[in-house]
Parts: sequence; C-alpha cells; structure tokens
Amino acid sequence: MKVDKGISILILILIIIGSIGIIYTILSPGNEKFTEFYLLGANGKAGDYPSNLTPSQTGNLTVGVINHEQETSTYKIVIKDNGQIFKEENITIKNGEKREIPIQLKLNQLGQHKIEFNLYKMPENEKVYRSLFILVNVQ
Repeated sequence: MKVDKGISILILILIIIGSIGIIYTILSPGNEKFTEFYLLGANGKAGDYPSNLTPSQTGNLTVGVINHEQETSTYKIVIKDNGQIFKEENITIKNGEKREIPIQLKLNQLGQHKIEFNLYKMPENEKVYRSLFILVNVQ
C-alpha cells in the first residue's frame, strides 16, 4: 500500500511539473530572433509574380520585410537582374514592424532574367541574410 501511495504521489508531482512547463511554453513570448522577407505579386498575394514580359511592359511586385529581431534593425535590400544591381534601398524597421516596398520591373533585354532580392542585416553588408529570386522571360 505504501509503495502504491508513493508512486501515485510521484506521478502527481510529475504531472504538475509537466503542466507548469507546458503552460510556461505557451504563455511566454518567443525569444527567437528572425526577419521575414517575402515577395507579393501584383494582386498583393504570394504568387502571380511577373514571369513573361515584353520590352515595353512593366511588371509589378512588392518586397516585404517584417522585423522580429527583438530590436530596431537596419537592412539593405539589393535587387539584381542577372547579377547586375538593379536597385538598392536601406530601411530601418522597429521590432514587430512591417515594410512593403513596391517594385516596378521594366526589362528591355530579350531573354530570361534572374531577378534576385537580397536582404542584408546591417552593419553586415557582405553576407546575405535572406535571399529570394524570380525568373522573368522577356520576349
């Protein structure tokens, strides 16, 4: 009997400790530091990116950045067309804040273009922090 009672008390203590751990995990704010970096098509949705353009046509999309770094952060966005810098922009975003930047692609050279979107978390401007790309065919 004493052994059964002791095991029951031990199981109860373990259940209480486990419950406290689960509640703490659910209620405590996440300490993970990261930045969201994304592209939106012309309709403001992920997808429908410009993929086929003519030399006189403009393709519209949006580059988005959301800061979850637990501090105000400065970023540099570098957009490249087949490895050549097309546009650069520096932005500073507070923690939890979102910035969306409209981009107009007007490509005159025929052929396939790899449009790269590189995000640098400053002051580190040599190492790409996040990277995205789309392929656009100009015909």
